[in-house]
Amino acid sequence: MTRLALVTGASRGLGAAMAEALAPEYHILAVARTVGALEELDDRIQAKDGAATLAPLDVTDDGAMQHLCRSVHERWGGLDLWLHTAIHAAPLTPAQMIDQKDWERSVAVNVDATRRLIVYVAPLLAAREGARAVFLEDDRAGQPFFGSYGATKAAQMALVRSWAAESRRHGPEVRLLQPQPVHTALRARFFPGEERERLVSTRAEGARLAALI
Repeated sequence: MTRLALVTGASRGLGAAMAEALAPEYHILAVARTVGALEELDDRIQAKDGAATLAPLDVTDDGAMQHLCRSVHERWGGLDLWLHTAIHAAPLTPAQMIDQKDWERSVAVNVDATRRLIVYVAPLLAAREGARAVFLEDDRAGQPFFGSYGATKAAQMALVRSWAAESRRHGPEVRLLQPQPVHTALRARFFPGEERERLVSTRAEGARLAALI
């Protein structure tokens, strides 16, 4: 039976790099909003004799996520891996100047979507022996100007750690991985003056993290 990996946030950054590294060991079910980037990922996966199914969806669309997970159950019967890298990084700003729409989007993507997906994906992982869920840590809570991202990412991690503790005895295994600083568009937004030459390449870090899985 082909192992199946659901990668939410697969179009760019570490999500795309890890999806590429996991193929062809896994059939990649790639979820992201950007169709063009998903198609480019598919080309890279096919070039290494892997296979992917593309799902150009928004993780905050509850109906779409329910339908996706129901389709996974009907077609494959379960999941071997869920890699969740979808994130919204609001612009850096003082706490008293956080834009309402940016805050609401941060909560929707970083917290609410994660909570709903745990509900929908957990039964799919339970259907496969040795299945696991993987999340990426990024502790910015309390740092200057990171109020929106830091608070919602911390809430996401608190939720994931609770799930990990609850699942320790009966599964699925829930893991949190700590990426090294990499040259991504997200990091460039957070640290615009940083010397890129000192950063690890996204592809190399994606391969390292995928190997840990």
